[in-house]
Amino acid sequence: MAVPKKKTSKSRRNMRRSHDGVVAHAHNECPNCGEMKRPHHVCGSCGHYDGREVVASEAA
Repeated sequence: MAVPKKKTSKSRRNMRRSHDGVVAHAHNECPNCGEMKRPHHVCGSCGHYDGREVVASEAA
């Protein structure tokens, strides 16, 4: 079994864990209406996805 020769310092250990607190953005701005929407999902307010209307909006 592999056993480390030296103790891992607090600095090296914490540098390795530096990306554990990074979170991805869960929402992007809709290019059509500007509302926040989930990536790769139809916009809930305007019904657009990938530059075209896929769900008819209630206002129309």
